Amino acid sequence: MISDHMTALTRFSRLLLLGLALSLGALTMVHAEQSVDANATPDVFLEAVANNMLGAVKASPQALKGEADAIADLVRQYALPYVDMNKTTRLAAGRHWRQASQAQQDALTQAFTGTLIRTYSGAFTRVTVDTRITLQPFRGDPNADDAVVRTAVSQPNSAPIGVDYRLEKTPNGWKVYDLNVEGIWLIQNYRNQFSQEISRNGIDGLIKALNSKSGQ
Repeated sequence: MISDHMTALTRFSRLLLLGLALSLGALTMVHAEQSVDANATPDVFLEAVANNMLGAVKASPQALKGEADAIADLVRQYALPYVDMNKTTRLAAGRHWRQASQAQQDALTQAFTGTLIRTYSGAFTRVTVDTRITLQPFRGDPNADDAVVRTAVSQPNSAPIGVDYRLEKTPNGWKVYDLNVEGIWLIQNYRNQFSQEISRNGIDGLIKALNSKSGQ
């Protein structure tokens, strides 16, 4: 049933986005907002975005209390502009994307964005002052159009969690479009789930299911 599959999808997305939230939230200490250079090397770009997101959360009493709506607003302001949600959604939909009308593609992208913001915001409330992240040395070609930034997230009494980010160089600079937690890529997981939902209920059914989980 839709609810069963979407519940499983939500549980897994929370795991993935917990890794993302821990990575972004624990990267650095609070300081003044940095200027994000989307044309810098991928690791420098990602670090600046992370610093600003963390600083904004720590400057918000509501976010520090774990209020999801407050965190979601910060995600939209400080993180979402640097994520290519159109590409993320298109790759997650796979072959079904070409079968969708422009209106359906737009609606699916909006619904998927809402899902990721909601799960990301929920995961961000779990970041603690003891969380640490190590950026692995960037070994890719900074002049390439696609890059992976690798990190390791650690907390007391637990093994480090590997979190990798895949970025694409667009005309407007680097954009994040996928992430990997402990060997599992977000897009690939959603592609499997999306395909099942579309096979049963079509594109519109998937959009409805995603919106229902996001409270839209």
